[in-house]
Amino acid sequence: MDYLFAPDRFESDSFVLRSYLPGDGAKLFEAVDSSREHLSRWMPWPKEYQQVEDGERRARISRGRYLLGENFTIAILPPDEGELWGGCGFHLRDSGLADRTADMGMWIRASHAGRGLGTEALRTLIRWGFSEWPWLRLSWHCDGRNVASRRVAEKAGMRQEGTLRSHFQAPDGERRDTLCYAILKEDAGEA
Repeated sequence: MDYLFAPDRFESDSFVLRSYLPGDGAKLFEAVDSSREHLSRWMPWPKEYQQVEDGERRARISRGRYLLGENFTIAILPPDEGELWGGCGFHLRDSGLADRTADMGMWIRASHAGRGLGTEALRTLIRWGFSEWPWLRLSWHCDGRNVASRRVAEKAGMRQEGTLRSHFQAPDGERRDTLCYAILKEDAGEA
């Protein structure tokens, strides 16, 4: 498989998962800006969002890469799509379409963190990934000190496969471990 016409949208009673669209930039910027301190502890990219135009550029780049089958960045929105609650996606970092594997990522805006949204969104992403997408294996990597991210992966039924020691330099400049989780399509019924 070298190309994928990716599913564009998943609706649950609680939220919508969909590709970013042109015009989502203001929502994206507002969500990141209101969560800058919350996100910057774990991820370096929030500093790239300094104005609404940065959010719009990222939304359009994400949409283009989605349509080209290069990367699948997905917005998490309420059913009315009035604001952005976070982002997730299927990222083709290590192997990708040919191997039918993706690495999942997620961030939740500060005002919605700690309420179960991350766990529900990850469980939904896994179900969607193994039903409408071609994935056979989905992975999740997180900073070893990010207890919330670890719990989300474990509650969603993912198994810890290992630890990459001193794997990356975190936004605070310290070297940190990366915890590696994964779930296979055949495991998903157990989750």
